[in-house]
Amino acid sequence: MDKNELIKNLTRRNFLKLSTAGLGTLIFHHPLTARLKDSDRPNILFVLTDDQRFDMLGCAGNPVIKTPNIDSLAREGVRFENAFVTTPICAASRASIFTGTFERTHTYTFTKPPLTRSFTDISYPVLLREAGYRVGFVGKFGVKVEEGVEKQMFDYMKLTSFPYFQIINGVKRHMTEVEGEYAADFLRQAKAGEPFCLIWCPWAPHADDDNPEQYFWPPAVDGLYREVEIPVPEMADPKYYEAQPDFLKDTMNRTRWFWRFDTPEKYQKMVKGYYRMISGVDLVLGRILAELKRLGLDRKTIIIYSSDNGYFLGERGYADKWLMYDLSIRVPLIIYDPRLSKENRGLLRKELVLNIDLPATILDLARVPIPGKYQGRSLKPLLGRRKPIWRNEIFCEELWDNPEIPQSEGVRTDRWKYIQYPKHPEYVELFDLKNDPQEKQNLARMTQYQPTLEELKSHCQHWIQQLIEDRKKFQ
Repeated sequence: MDKNELIKNLTRRNFLKLSTAGLGTLIFHHPLTARLKDSDRPNILFVLTDDQRFDMLGCAGNPVIKTPNIDSLAREGVRFENAFVTTPICAASRASIFTGTFERTHTYTFTKPPLTRSFTDISYPVLLREAGYRVGFVGKFGVKVEEGVEKQMFDYMKLTSFPYFQIINGVKRHMTEVEGEYAADFLRQAKAGEPFCLIWCPWAPHADDDNPEQYFWPPAVDGLYREVEIPVPEMADPKYYEAQPDFLKDTMNRTRWFWRFDTPEKYQKMVKGYYRMISGVDLVLGRILAELKRLGLDRKTIIIYSSDNGYFLGERGYADKWLMYDLSIRVPLIIYDPRLSKENRGLLRKELVLNIDLPATILDLARVPIPGKYQGRSLKPLLGRRKPIWRNEIFCEELWDNPEIPQSEGVRTDRWKYIQYPKHPEYVELFDLKNDPQEKQNLARMTQYQPTLEELKSHCQHWIQQLIEDRKKFQ
């Protein structure tokens, strides 16, 4: 049976299952051969920033921000224009990236018990180490695991924390720069014939929430953006905040808006600080790339760049993330593979891709078998001009039981977005993304859109039911 016949013969339930895991493994999986040499396997550098939304890069069309090193990776690699996280909050998102599963399956977020070994045993760092990779971690871990698991995951681990400026060996240092030095230290320990995976998770550009100044950047980027006037987004108009129902107004999104964006002067200061932190990451990434080249490792090292969730910069009267709007769930994603042919460089892929695709992608690129329990798919088939059968719908959720953050879940296609709120079933949202990419107008109560609304609502329920069933595989 060919691929098209396979798709046509799927039941609705099986389609949901295959749209996350099955097709990725069934059609595209490239298993590790028994005689594969370590010297044939690529090294991997995975950079995962904190709170960087999709348009906060020069290569993504931002006319102000300076990110030359990341932009260079996009020019020589593949950039994914429609990359999303399944949960827009760091704890759950990072657990999903480690385990290839949705929040509703792994159930981990803030205040929850540690991830169980049934999930960490299939995490990509564990599987890479079992396959002979040396695995390092630098920066923000952000996930609680059972005792002893970190040693099972990593050969090298250097964690960092707030505040951003700390005294180290008598010198005041910014943590992003310190993380870069840890990364270089790991690279210098590389041995000939031993592949490695280095995971760098800078805290930047996450705000230091307990400090009124919020954003802190390395001194080397002090001069950036001083003479620039940051454009205030259209969606920052107070009318968009006022249009929200009450339960979406008095939230942590609004509380943090007052911390950062409630006056024009504060808005300029804070957003410039946020931009400088991203430019600081770019600067340090450049130093890491230079070290790779100095060590002769650059032609064998695949680089993946992404973030754990998106970010509001005043839009809708909000700060931070957590909700199902694109600014909250959409993130940058670039994959640079030095082995790509010239015609496959500088590509822009428009497929819907997810953070839970990253562990399957890393394993696939390393030629390590992908666990059948993964709910994401390898992006390896998209690293070129091929047009494989791909998902046409994604599901996202945020389930932390916090009175200041409304739980939400929804379905997104290329054109439509449906959002529901479990504790507020009286209110749902429907957006036509083709004609309203900023999600200004909720169409949920308009008669002519009821068939679309009901269809997407049904899809949302199917996703929820399937993910609950998938959870049973880990019990």
